[in-house]
Amino acid sequence: MNSDWFECKVRFDKTMETGLIKKVTEAYMVEALSFTEAERRFIEEMKPYISGDFTVTDIKRARMAEIIESIDSAADRWFKAKVAFITLDEKTGAEKRTNQNILVQATDFRDALKNLDHGMEGTLGDWVIVSITETTIMDVFHYVKKEE
Repeated sequence: MNSDWFECKVRFDKTMETGLIKKVTEAYMVEALSFTEAERRFIEEMKPYISGDFTVTDIKRARMAEIIESIDSAADRWFKAKVAFITLDEKTGAEKRTNQNILVQATDFRDALKNLDHGMEGTLGDWVIVSITETTIMDVFHYVKKEE
């Protein structure tokens, strides 16, 4: 199975803490084999959480090399870390950097850095953190193979 990550956005009426109803757009990550499957799975996942009508407004392929989830129940934010893997060209001796995006679940920036370091333990080769930014992603839905 060669699944990909898709960033899916949904627009719906949300009841705010003040009781006011406001139209909001939220982003989620869905692991799927295709755009069609990502949309189907996303709609299935969202139905229990949204009362009333909702619209899937956007689906795009997200280039994530890995998802690092936290065991801390307070970790309710998702951070995108850009990590550069460093290799040396044996012929020229030049340093080559290959960037990859990793999604990290954490409570705050410091926790994201700690979780990224922990998730990268045991990685063969050298790597450096290029950037860590907070995302608007609300949750991640992993691919689940259906029993036949």
